[in-house]
Amino acid sequence: MTALVPLPVVLALFGAGTTLMLSRRPRAQRFVTISILTAIAAIAAILLVEADRNGPQVLWVGGWASPLGIALVADRLAALMLLVSAVVTLLVLLYSLGQGMTGDSRKAPMSVYHPTFLVLVAGVSNAFLAGDLFNLFVSFEMLLFASYVLLTLGGTEARIRAGTIYVVVNMLSSALFLVSLAAVYAATGSLNLAQLSQRLGEVSDGTSLMLQLLLLTTFAIKAAVFPLSFWLPDSYPTAPAPVTAVFAGLLTKVGVYAILRVQVLLFPDSHLSDLLLWAALLTMVIGILGAIAQSDIKRMLSFTLVSHIGYMIFGIGLASAAGISGAIFYVAHHITIQTALFLVVGLIERRAGSTGLIRIGGLAALSPVLAILFFVPAMNLAGIPPMSGFIGKVGLLQAGIDDGSWLALVLVAGGTITSLLTLYAVAKTWSLAFWRTPEQAHEMMLALPGLEEGQEASDDKHEITRHGQHIHMAGTAFGTRELEEARRVIDSDAPDRDLYQRLADNSLPKRLPLSMVLPTTALIAFSLVLTVVAGPLFGFTDRAADDLLERTPYVHAVLGEDG
Repeated sequence: MTALVPLPVVLALFGAGTTLMLSRRPRAQRFVTISILTAIAAIAAILLVEADRNGPQVLWVGGWASPLGIALVADRLAALMLLVSAVVTLLVLLYSLGQGMTGDSRKAPMSVYHPTFLVLVAGVSNAFLAGDLFNLFVSFEMLLFASYVLLTLGGTEARIRAGTIYVVVNMLSSALFLVSLAAVYAATGSLNLAQLSQRLGEVSDGTSLMLQLLLLTTFAIKAAVFPLSFWLPDSYPTAPAPVTAVFAGLLTKVGVYAILRVQVLLFPDSHLSDLLLWAALLTMVIGILGAIAQSDIKRMLSFTLVSHIGYMIFGIGLASAAGISGAIFYVAHHITIQTALFLVVGLIERRAGSTGLIRIGGLAALSPVLAILFFVPAMNLAGIPPMSGFIGKVGLLQAGIDDGSWLALVLVAGGTITSLLTLYAVAKTWSLAFWRTPEQAHEMMLALPGLEEGQEASDDKHEITRHGQHIHMAGTAFGTRELEEARRVIDSDAPDRDLYQRLADNSLPKRLPLSMVLPTTALIAFSLVLTVVAGPLFGFTDRAADDLLERTPYVHAVLGEDG
């Protein structure tokens, strides 16, 4: 089965070249892309079974003898990440076809969408399978190239600006990665992960600590770990819905995967575990506080994305079998949930014309299906039992309690508070976007410019006159972002009207496209399957964690029994 290992990368690159040649035949492009992604998902499932039954599957590209060539390794961890990413990218691709790729097809060069999307898939697959640091660097560069093209599809000012921030930050992290590679090779004479696991024990403690800091800083930028997460909330929300979904679901997890692989395999007796735990705590708490403050659903979800990266870093920082297993489970869970939520947000934007909470309301009555599609993954993200989010968090919190150190217990408390605040953030979104009526949203939008920042409309018949209307608001406190948003909407002549106005002039689509709803529903169903199979899945992640901590199965598979 080792011949299957490179196929997820090879097929994706072959598909990219083929779809580029078929740029004038969109139907053929769609057929090739869907076929390639379906094949990658099937291959990933086979590799998962083989890795679990027979150990890591290794192929030395080009037939070079170890350790001179490029090793591709599909162990339990890599195979699981490969399978989840393949399912997610396939469903996002189907969703994007229903949306018209970007929802902005008149301005976007759509002939490049399929090739670029497949290059992104190749980069993700190669990152999970990479057996050496340089190949991992190549994977990140493939992701950077494809990400920039996808992020700026449509060429709008906001997308170009966000794409520029994204590229600048990632180019700096790539430069740091190159410095890290040079330092690692100078200290050990190798970049192969299996060899490095043996040779790093021979270098001095100071050198080892410096190399670890360089690599962790590089991957922390990719994973959006606080305080290196500043770029994400401004970069992702401007992209088209399917692009934002695959970015939020997958790209940060590639960084988390790299942290997990390097931390456990190369630095098993790390002195930086406490630093990782502090980073995890700050990422969780500051991220969720940012989410609560948002008045746009996309930005709220972007901040929850940052926040929940903290749970994964928490498990890695514990460096125990239970912690690593919980982190792996949570990564698989969060890829599906975060992607599903951003796909639902794309449906909200299409149905209501906006994702700003200042403009929308009454979506539960307007589209009950959309309400259900948002509610289920939102509750899963918040960790409501018995969903996979709850199971993953319980596993991580139990690992923290088992650790017993004061810092781990602080993380347990922080994780619990973060989960409750996540529930508050999504409940607030539900209340404003789905529960209140469009008329109430319209009245609030008109009333907000009449209030000062921090002022609260009281319950005792507080009335505001705006454009000749008398409006009564029940106790709601307003902050800077809400005021600026409302003033911009009312004072401008832009066509970004609120939902009430759009309903009045009948300018909204009557129904959601089935071609977008079905992939979203399938992805939510896939996330629920993780709940149903949580027991076997946790057993699998336990075995994966044991192999990672033991290191011997990976090293022997790559270098041979004598390695």
